[in-house]
Amino acid sequence: MVETPEIAYGKMNKKVVFTVNDHRHAQLIIRLKHDDLRQSQFFRAFMSGYLEQDERILSFIDDLKQQSAKKKKKSKKLRVKGTELLSDAGFSDSQLDDLFDLIAEEHPDL
Repeated sequence: MVETPEIAYGKMNKKVVFTVNDHRHAQLIIRLKHDDLRQSQFFRAFMSGYLEQDERILSFIDDLKQQSAKKKKKSKKLRVKGTELLSDAGFSDSQLDDLFDLIAEEHPDL
């Protein structure tokens, strides 16, 4: 499971809220109980995976997006190629994070 990193700034008072019908909510509660998860664990883990660009989540998101089949295929191919290139170059996860931080500092408009 994806762990939520500790946050060194900001207040922990933001809520993410949406509505579903009773039946879908009951299905969610039953499924979470079956998997021994709490709602907060589930949603925080999914959100962290999305924000941290977890390949499993991105694959799901690609399926969710309203894209043409050609664009989905190209997006997946580019992501796989980029992952392979970085892996082949021998970068660790922390080195990749540092690299992206440097890029963000040099080009804040990206």
